[in-house]
Amino acid sequence: MTAEPLSLQNPTPPSGVPAKPFISLRTKFVVFFSLILVLTCSTLSWYFVEIRRDAMLQNLHRLGTILLTNIAHNNHFRFAGLVAEDQTTLHQYIEGLLSIDEVVYVVVTGSHGQAVARYSKGARESLTDPRRSLSRPIYPPADIVQRLAQTPATVPQITPLAVSDQLTLAPQNRDSFMSQVFPTLSETLYDFALPVLRASPAPMTPFTLDPESPAIDGAMMKRPPVYGVIQIGLTDEHVRQAVLTMIQNVFALTALIIGAGILGAHLLTSRITTPLRRLAGVARQVTEGTAPVQLSPSTNDEVGQLTGLFNVMARSVQERNQAITTNLETIKQQFKQLTTLHQASAAIASTLDMNHLLDTVLQLLVGNLGFLRMVLVLRLEERDVSYIARVTGISPEIAEIAYNLEIPIRDDGSITADLFLRREPVLIQALDASAHRIYPPVMEILQRAGISSFIAVPLQSHHGTLGYIAGDRGAQICTEEDLHILLTIASHVAAAIDNARAYAHLSELTQHQEERIRERTEELSRANDRLQAHDRRRSTFLSVVSHELRTPMTAIRSFAENMLDGVTGPLTSQQTTYLTRIEHNVARLARIINQLLDWSRLDIHKDVLRPEPVCIAEIAATAAEGLQTVAAEKQIALRIEPEHPLPRIFGDRDKLEQILWNLIGNAIKFTPPGGAVTVTFSCDAEGMIKTCVADTGCGIDPLHLPSVFNEFSKVPSSMPSSQGAQLGLFITKTLITMHRGEIWAESTPGRGTCICFTLPIAPPPETERQPQ
Repeated sequence: MTAEPLSLQNPTPPSGVPAKPFISLRTKFVVFFSLILVLTCSTLSWYFVEIRRDAMLQNLHRLGTILLTNIAHNNHFRFAGLVAEDQTTLHQYIEGLLSIDEVVYVVVTGSHGQAVARYSKGARESLTDPRRSLSRPIYPPADIVQRLAQTPATVPQITPLAVSDQLTLAPQNRDSFMSQVFPTLSETLYDFALPVLRASPAPMTPFTLDPESPAIDGAMMKRPPVYGVIQIGLTDEHVRQAVLTMIQNVFALTALIIGAGILGAHLLTSRITTPLRRLAGVARQVTEGTAPVQLSPSTNDEVGQLTGLFNVMARSVQERNQAITTNLETIKQQFKQLTTLHQASAAIASTLDMNHLLDTVLQLLVGNLGFLRMVLVLRLEERDVSYIARVTGISPEIAEIAYNLEIPIRDDGSITADLFLRREPVLIQALDASAHRIYPPVMEILQRAGISSFIAVPLQSHHGTLGYIAGDRGAQICTEEDLHILLTIASHVAAAIDNARAYAHLSELTQHQEERIRERTEELSRANDRLQAHDRRRSTFLSVVSHELRTPMTAIRSFAENMLDGVTGPLTSQQTTYLTRIEHNVARLARIINQLLDWSRLDIHKDVLRPEPVCIAEIAATAAEGLQTVAAEKQIALRIEPEHPLPRIFGDRDKLEQILWNLIGNAIKFTPPGGAVTVTFSCDAEGMIKTCVADTGCGIDPLHLPSVFNEFSKVPSSMPSSQGAQLGLFITKTLITMHRGEIWAESTPGRGTCICFTLPIAPPPETERQPQ
């Protein structure tokens, strides 16, 4: 059967893709062949016209060269016309040149650079009128003659000129677009200029000039090399007219060839596109789902073969469409099941509460997967039995019986053994045929609920089999597909149950730990309160005892000083010795009490620094002055060696004086009579001032150096009578640390000790930082 040509319309594009206009294949073929013909014919025509135009221009150049060469080499014209400037002769030759149609003007210039004779036919009346007006003469620019006079040439110099709006000739711009594409639109004058050269003089025999001989005429030595310059202007008007006529003829021939080619292309493409249009119409029917019309091949070429193959393909596509339509419904059903399965899995994974989890599992499976009744059974590890945790779809009476039932787990070939021990899913399509494999109380419940077919899959995790989940579809027999669906969701249910159990166990542990932490925190709080109260009582005790000890100690010291001063009368040497020891020990006891008070204040953080810019050398001098009497009594030389000038530091004056008093006092105590104590200062590159207190005492063992700054440290010494409460260096280190400084000790046994500390230099005041 032959189908009629179907009308082709622009097919509907897919959504989101902009619509494109429909262009038929026939139109494309015709346009393509037309473009090829137009380009080919135009190129060949243009090439032919350009060749002919170049040939005519060469003939014009040859004519101008011949005319100019004949005139320039004519001796009569040279001597009578140029040398003698005979106007009759010049007019005769100019008339002969102007008789030629192509000659527009003739200009004869003498050796002095002025025009001897010139004549012009004038400019054209208009672009379309070839007649010339004598009232509008045109002549070449003078720079051509000047250039030839400076550099004479033996061949004619050709210069293309164009007529401007002011009726003057100027060199034509050959690089312009209009002159290259449309060279026949405007007139071009070719200026042929040739200098008439003087004859070269005959060679002469060299001779020596006599100094007394007459001088050679300078004018003869400076004669110009040319008699003059002849310029002839030729127009290309005849060339342009011939080219225009040729272009018209070529254009007509080209149009005829192009029309014949387009007609032939149209006829040729019609035999190809007509069958293709029919095939396109049938293809549209196939895409719309209608039964395609069988096409009969109209030719025996490739298009006919394509038509036959297309008929076979159309039948195959129709059969496949029917198969796809049949399978699509099945795929939609499976997709719906998988979507429901995904939603159920997401809902299961979103909760960690066991009771809520079990209710959610059964509700989703019954509501979305089409099961009528479902049960979830879990395992009791400690008793090796299973119990029904949740059941839905049965009456409350049967559910109560199910919740009170315990199912033993034994390897007896039962369905329970397959699920728990062998971890295999179970598909029961006929309940009576498998009655011997079902636990009798469970079989009774199944029969009372009216279940005839069911499936069951184990719930497995990395801890083992947690239980199983089972369901049925009522009167409909369960299939392998139902078993696969339940197997897919069983792993998610098992993981959710495992996580819920772990979360419950973790919650119990967390609650127990929180209870223990709370009890421990309360015990620590009570112990801390007791320690703080004890610390306050200790500080109060130290303060009270220290103040109470000072009163009798002051009285003892005063009595001893009075007796040593002779207030009570003369003393024996033994009495003087005892009183001196009493006074020494009282002073030692006073130092110990003062150190205890300082340590007590530091321990309870009562000391607060009052920093200000101070000079460490001045403070050291003040402390040394107060200890000078003690040093003099022991015959110890006390020296302060400051480095001048010394920057100020930022610190508490009283605390710094206490630091230096402790260090210098310690040095005096541990230095034997006749020794020396030296205080030195220096600045380092890190913006710190280093202060060192050195003595010549007994020194400290290197093993005990790290502990000299600890509180109550017992450092062995060769002068045990000089040791106090062992708090002075600890208090000193604490005060230096509060000043953001460092302290260390250097000592060699038998050669003395040097204690050094660093303090930061005070920053300059704001007024000193700003530039004046």
